[in-house]
Amino acid sequence: MLEISNNTGLVLEGGGMRGVFTNGVLDYLMDHKIRFPYVVGVSAGACNGLSYMSHQRGRGKYSNVELLAKYKYIGIRPLLKGRGLLDQQLLFHRFPDRILPYNYKAYAENPARFEMVTTDCLAGRPCYWEEKEDAKRIIDIVKASSSLPYACPVIDVEGRPMLDGGIVDSIPLLRAFEQGCDKCVVVLTRNRGYRKSTKEVFVPKFIYKEYPRLRVALRNRNKLYNEQLELVERLEDEGRIIVIRPEEPIVVGRMETDVKKLNKLYEQGYACAQKVMESLERI
Repeated sequence: MLEISNNTGLVLEGGGMRGVFTNGVLDYLMDHKIRFPYVVGVSAGACNGLSYMSHQRGRGKYSNVELLAKYKYIGIRPLLKGRGLLDQQLLFHRFPDRILPYNYKAYAENPARFEMVTTDCLAGRPCYWEEKEDAKRIIDIVKASSSLPYACPVIDVEGRPMLDGGIVDSIPLLRAFEQGCDKCVVVLTRNRGYRKSTKEVFVPKFIYKEYPRLRVALRNRNKLYNEQLELVERLEDEGRIIVIRPEEPIVVGRMETDVKKLNKLYEQGYACAQKVMESLERI
């Protein structure tokens, strides 16, 4: 069995429905009882990380593929019901409470630390949250971490307006180092060499006008993300981190609804994890 040191962290990028790749990676880790003492996830990475922390193998894929096909919770259908482009009521309340119960007890008993990343709309900065006891607070945090700008509402967490953590910290690798990790496995949802457009993101004047610092963060989002990707590739080349990512450019979009594409991406994630992790004896 692969030996994981006490100072090794697992970092989970977001990416919307591209997070199905991460579902494959995490199911491989659970199949082989590979557990990390510290995990940090953002957006879809936070959602998928919760199922990993409660040891619910297959839960992430079932939610993102099979239940997507059944409930069609992305797109015009939930929008017409007044729930936005992503039906958060279904995803963060009916799913974990009734349709696909979340094992809060197993999560609470897991000795590993788990942090979820959100963006503070007032400060335009990341917030890192840990919670294992209060189910409502857990859901508030993960929902905020996954609330895509423009597509989802701002979420209140302890009186502060929050949105998707990927706005300001898409790949929370430096956070893992700050928390004492000296080695990390980083799960990305883009291939090596991928970069976003270098143009500043245009934010219409009427969007988030009450949150000027959030608007600045949104404008600089691509630049920051590219800088994080460059850091990941440099540290990977130096042997300081291990990266599991798609080997080729993927055709799955952030709001993808094609189940065949999603199933294929899941299988790719599982295979990539197997390829990387089987080459290791200790991390």
